[in-house]
Amino acid sequence: MSKSKRRRFTPDEKAAALRRHLGDKIPVSDVCEELGIQPSLFYTWQRQGLENLSAALEDGRRPRRTEATELKSEHEKVAALESRLDVKNDVIAEISQELIELKKKHRGGN
Repeated sequence: MSKSKRRRFTPDEKAAALRRHLGDKIPVSDVCEELGIQPSLFYTWQRQGLENLSAALEDGRRPRRTEATELKSEHEKVAALESRLDVKNDVIAEISQELIELKKKHRGGN
């Protein structure tokens, strides 16, 4: 029994299929038959397209985050995480020292 290879569709191919249905009013069944896909896959593409529609309709007037802004934000996140890690390391060191002292006392009391 031979396994069939999954066909990979590019974003442009998916968009063209959606345009054929939505713009040209070609029935979903016809588009799916032409592409050799199940309607469920077509509807998945349609759902994904609609979920991302706002990004496609960006008019460019809103300021976008620049790489520098994103990089600064990432550096701030790293710094905050490093600070939290330092606090945890200090707590672990303190607890470890207390444990060592308790073990010494316990051994000395025998």
